[in-house]
Amino acid sequence: MYESDKTIKFEVVTPERVVLKEFIHQVTVPTRAGEITVLPNHEPLISVLKPGVIELKKENGDMEIMSVSGGFIEVLKNKVVILADTAERAEELDLRRAEEARERAAKIKDETRHEDAESFAAITAQLDKELARTKAISRWKKIKKMN
Repeated sequence: MYESDKTIKFEVVTPERVVLKEFIHQVTVPTRAGEITVLPNHEPLISVLKPGVIELKKENGDMEIMSVSGGFIEVLKNKVVILADTAERAEELDLRRAEEARERAAKIKDETRHEDAESFAAITAQLDKELARTKAISRWKKIKKMN
């Protein structure tokens, strides 16, 4: 692992752990303004992440897929730091468990639709997190079949 003008120093950090720290060629992330792809020498920016899938191309050419439930991205000249509420590598996730959790969250969302706004927002955020997990697993499995 080495730094060059063709790589980006990349880190994903949650309150619990450093999820990933290595040099990459590019990363695509879900922001509130839309999906963005960061390449080496990208203009600096800070943005809010929304729940979704992070795709990155590693230095060796392999693709990595992660789910993220929200947070922030900071882009510097050749460094990207993601401070995530939660982030998980797709290979760490279990599709059956993620789908079951998504179904439970969807059911609870329907039941709390007429509850207070705070409860509804919390369960909506949980549902978004579970949807991001299932999407990440699906993309990861698709990439692994192609390789």
